[in-house]
Amino acid sequence: MIQTIRGFRDILPEEIEVWQKIELEAKNIFENFGFKEIRLPILEKTEVFARGIGESTDIVEKEMFTFPDSKGNNQTMRPEATASIARSYVQHKMYSRQPEQKLYTIGPMFRKERPQKGRYRQFYQIDAEVLGIDSPILDAQILVMLNMLFKKLEVKNLLTKINSLGCPGCRKKYNEILLSFIQNTKDLCSDCERRKTKNPLRILDCKVKSCRNQLKGAPLLKDYLCRECSEHFKALKQCLDLENIKYEIDDYLVRGLDYYTKTAFEIQTLELGAQSAVAGGGRYDGLVEILGGPKTPGIGFAIGFDRLVEIIASNQEVKKEGPLVYFLTFGESAAKKAFKICNNLASQGIKSEMDFSNKSMKASMKKANKSNCKFCAIIGENEIEKGIISLKNMEEGTQEEVLEKDFISIIKKYI
Repeated sequence: MIQTIRGFRDILPEEIEVWQKIELEAKNIFENFGFKEIRLPILEKTEVFARGIGESTDIVEKEMFTFPDSKGNNQTMRPEATASIARSYVQHKMYSRQPEQKLYTIGPMFRKERPQKGRYRQFYQIDAEVLGIDSPILDAQILVMLNMLFKKLEVKNLLTKINSLGCPGCRKKYNEILLSFIQNTKDLCSDCERRKTKNPLRILDCKVKSCRNQLKGAPLLKDYLCRECSEHFKALKQCLDLENIKYEIDDYLVRGLDYYTKTAFEIQTLELGAQSAVAGGGRYDGLVEILGGPKTPGIGFAIGFDRLVEIIASNQEVKKEGPLVYFLTFGESAAKKAFKICNNLASQGIKSEMDFSNKSMKASMKKANKSNCKFCAIIGENEIEKGIISLKNMEEGTQEEVLEKDFISIIKKYI
């Protein structure tokens, strides 16, 4: 038996209702805030991520699926969507015709992580980005929109964590001070030893206990923000207060990618029994320029689709939507009649199915029940002779005979 590759999986029909519910709610809410959908290629030139995300990040150093094409040029299966959206913004010169863009995309991403529960090598993200607007009010609106989506999906125990990463000027000064603090520390993991020279700020993001212990008493970035960055962060907090968004300032929240500036955030929940991030993102005012475009502010986020599905599936029963009508037929003439009516209903946007098994009435009715249909339409020799269809209301348990010529108009009343 051939099975899926480790870290990859099928999403089966009985699971898909939850996925579709999340997608629909996300699209509706995002579009209410002026976002438009963009669809991106799965393969990109490796430099999109190496330059955009940062060569010293774990994603670029360890986690990307990268391989050469026939000409020896490296290409990568996208590990995230922000850099791809920025690349598209530059490539298609969106900045010249409409600099302010609100874009979202939903789809699979790929990382060579160790597969475990809730973490896959092919995973899914809902990603939204705003390019061309530099405003703390927008940053707050992004967080309001995310909280609105999670409340709509009935995700409880939400906590929004925020921090400011400052601008490159703030960070340069802070990195020197942080590096001085950690220069003589011991027991740092191998990753953090490497980060000391490449990107000291990333040490704050380390989850290894010994590293976190070494950081106690470390200088905090918020104390070294320039006036502009400090005012930006202050305005963000004021706007969140206006909307009663519950938030917490996390001085160690730096995110894992090099392109972030100023606002950084995560939305966490306790729904899975432990504190867990379901969305994260921030501002990246230099990314478009890094990828060859003009200086352009940007902010965005990614939602972990797989984790969100797990939360919703554990808390809610998403009712499977069945056909409006399920046809049971007995005999060849009845099957052909149902075939025509079924096709007619489908052409008018009415969901209908028919049973092709030619089993007994009891077995066929069992299939109809399993389909979760609202009505069961029964056609046999008796119905053909009378020019009728026996229509059973599956919710109420009642049954009536309706004229075949009136059947479709009667069904339409129940849409």
